[in-house]
Amino acid sequence: MNSKITRIISVFVLSISLAACSGNKDNDRLDPDVVHNNNTADGQISDDGPWMTFEKTEHDFGEILEGEIVSFTFKFKNTGNEDLIISSHTVTCGCTVPDYPKGAIAPGEEGQITIQFNSHGKKGVQNKSIVLATNCEPPNFSITIKAVVKEP
Repeated sequence: MNSKITRIISVFVLSISLAACSGNKDNDRLDPDVVHNNNTADGQISDDGPWMTFEKTEHDFGEILEGEIVSFTFKFKNTGNEDLIISSHTVTCGCTVPDYPKGAIAPGEEGQITIQFNSHGKKGVQNKSIVLATNCEPPNFSITIKAVVKEP
């Protein structure tokens, strides 16, 4: 009985493997227009594409009182030669909320990202990172806020 189950499982796995490998090979090809990689074959970075240049990528609020809501605006410029798009973000804490441009930022245009930090329920040294997913190479940019939260 045990060898029969083993054979059935083996046939099932083989069938799935063959089905997954067969298919229209033309559909498996990737359209080169959807790939955006500024790295060349020799490892050099190309000048093509969008590029996000920040005035600064870290802000320290210093000492604040627990419960305060503070914000800071990071300024950046698209120093590349194609439209820049910020597609999403991740934060290390729900207490940190970014507000950033939702549309394309043309080459040469400036933009800003305002970060709001709610210190309610926080105490001591706070370091919060905001990672922005973009169409740049590399695709992720990280900005950081810091604060020392004191009791009121």
